[in-house]
Amino acid sequence: MKIKRQKQAKKTISFYKYNFNFREPFQILVDGTFCQAALKNKIQIKEQIPKYLMGEVQLCTTNCALKELETLGNQLYGAKIILQRFQVRRCPHFKNPVTASECLLSMLEETNPHHYFVATQDHSLTAGLKKIPGVPLLYIIVNTIVLDKPSQESLDHVQAVQLGELVSPAQQQSIRSLKEEQGIGNKDGERRGKKRKRKQSNPNPLSCLKKKKKKKGVPTPPLKTTESGEKRKRSRHKRRKMAGGGNTDVPALTSN
Repeated sequence: MKIKRQKQAKKTISFYKYNFNFREPFQILVDGTFCQAALKNKIQIKEQIPKYLMGEVQLCTTNCALKELETLGNQLYGAKIILQRFQVRRCPHFKNPVTASECLLSMLEETNPHHYFVATQDHSLTAGLKKIPGVPLLYIIVNTIVLDKPSQESLDHVQAVQLGELVSPAQQQSIRSLKEEQGIGNKDGERRGKKRKRKQSNPNPLSCLKKKKKKKGVPTPPLKTTESGEKRKRSRHKRRKMAGGGNTDVPALTSN
């Protein structure tokens, strides 16, 4: 059963790697319900999740998830101790904390741009996660960690990309980076025109040539003219074939 479960997990991870550009180390958002279930079933999260996902992971949470465990009292004290060992990611509710489910949903936004896995036992949060394409979901059944199959929203998104109706996240990222390089748009999507510097062109070398100075005291030679004042025509030689087969050059007569 364990081999079959890992094969299914490998297939699911390959789906997210190929279609949603997931890469190691995998970032896993964990809430208090998952830590409580792991504590109850004696699961070592830091050891078992990397083995199950067959890769390097980064376990993280949010301030809202920690605050929620603090308000629930001593019954979840053990879960709070486990959750405090993970990295705390900054969320937009620092001054006004919200519930963990609402906070995690806001961290994923509409397309999960930071490629988070989510580990939770909260059914309301799970229902919201399945409406967002490209969100791998981890939960605990009895005493085992399970990676859920891709949601129908994720499958529909991939099919739409293959049909050319949508742009994949990898293509969106490459387009965004190209826009930033060319200065076409900023993060807010506003257009910003970046003036390109005009290349400095060298002057035309012909225009830089110095004009030839006429030597003083040397008159320009006059054109040769005939007695009547007309320009003298250039004489040309025509070749005539002699009867003996040889060629002789006979000057042509020109009239002056």
